[in-house]
Amino acid sequence: MPELPEVEAARRAIEDNCIGKKIVKAIIADDSKVIDGVSPVDFKASLEGKTIVAANRKGKNMWIELDSPPFPTFQFGMAGAIYIKGVAVTKYKRSAVKDDDEWPSKYSKVFLELNDGLELSFTDKRRFARVRSLEDPVSVPPISELGPDALLEPMTVDEFYKALSKKKIGIKALLLDQSFISGIGNWIADEVLYQARIHPMQSASSISKEDCATLLKCINEVIKKAVEVGADSSQYPTNWIFHSREKKPGKAFVDGKKIEFITAGGRTSAFVPELQKNTGAESAKAAGKRQQVKVPKIKHNDSDSQDEEPEIEETAAGKSKVKQRGTNTKRASTNKKSKESNSDDENDSDEAPKKYGKAKQNKSSKGKGGDQKKKTRGTNTAAKRKLEESDDGEDTDDNDASGDDDDSEQDKDQKLSSKTQSKGKKTTKQMAEPRQTRNKPSKKQK
Repeated sequence: MPELPEVEAARRAIEDNCIGKKIVKAIIADDSKVIDGVSPVDFKASLEGKTIVAANRKGKNMWIELDSPPFPTFQFGMAGAIYIKGVAVTKYKRSAVKDDDEWPSKYSKVFLELNDGLELSFTDKRRFARVRSLEDPVSVPPISELGPDALLEPMTVDEFYKALSKKKIGIKALLLDQSFISGIGNWIADEVLYQARIHPMQSASSISKEDCATLLKCINEVIKKAVEVGADSSQYPTNWIFHSREKKPGKAFVDGKKIEFITAGGRTSAFVPELQKNTGAESAKAAGKRQQVKVPKIKHNDSDSQDEEPEIEETAAGKSKVKQRGTNTKRASTNKKSKESNSDDENDSDEAPKKYGKAKQNKSSKGKGGDQKKKTRGTNTAAKRKLEESDDGEDTDDNDASGDDDDSEQDKDQKLSSKTQSKGKKTTKQMAEPRQTRNKPSKKQK
């Protein structure tokens, strides 16, 4: 992605090769997303016949000054690039055009042919760039809203420290803010913070004056070095973190130290935890909530109303979250099942004796009735036998006592029956009747 060094390399290429030459032909792409605020026809008319006087830059914005306004202004976005045919201009990763590719490229948005045959093209593969035609680029947005240029308008240590002390946001986010300081992009911010040994999430207001001086020095040195080599990354010092920024996590190292990646200022940020510590009174807040909250475990009682363990979470990394809800739900479910099981056991134990007792009672009552019947039958049988024995004895008595015998036998039967009823025993419906032989006349009567 083009940052200050890349845009400065493009400006210097125009300044070295195009100053004093006239534009004889212009081709403007019909792309309203990139060509902003002016029609291709009007833009073309404003360029042809004009002479290039200068090439200017502020931050990541460049404009070509002509002998009369309006001036073409270029905001490079993520993949904007300037190419001059036959001139070695830095080719950015995402928009490099090979020598055997068609010219102008199909990604060309503005193509200029100069009076000496030199050809210049501004290309943009990803269409995030903006090209405008402005009367006074410095007085209108976006250039008018930019902070001091990191290369052309360096701050003093006192100015830098004073500016940082008023900002309570992370230092990486602040460096990316073009209204604070213009020209610093993602890779430069990572590089200068690494070299200054400052964590990208460190609160700007918590940085000491000494560290501010170190950071300002690193900004100036990194940008000057990148511009000096024409933004050719292959010539950047080997100990820069730049060379490992695009490697996969776990495989990125610089000087033997592990590089980690976090999101800072809305951008993926590379840093070395071993060297870049997050310090200061507000470091926890500025650290993007990466700190892990440790809470001692709470012992649970055996009762159903168990205390819940607080969640342990690490918010910035989005990792380590202890889901106590699932644990508590599982415990509650287990307790519920155990309770239901105990309840079922109790019901079963209560019902079993009842059923068993009832069966026993029925059997007992049935047996009792049977015994009572059997006992009554036995009593009646015994009474009958006694009567028969007494009858045999009466046959040997005098004949004159036969009537008395009959009466006495009937009285005995009645007494026996009443005695059996008084004891609460069940008697037969029909009493034993005297046998017919009892009425037989005695031998004397005969």
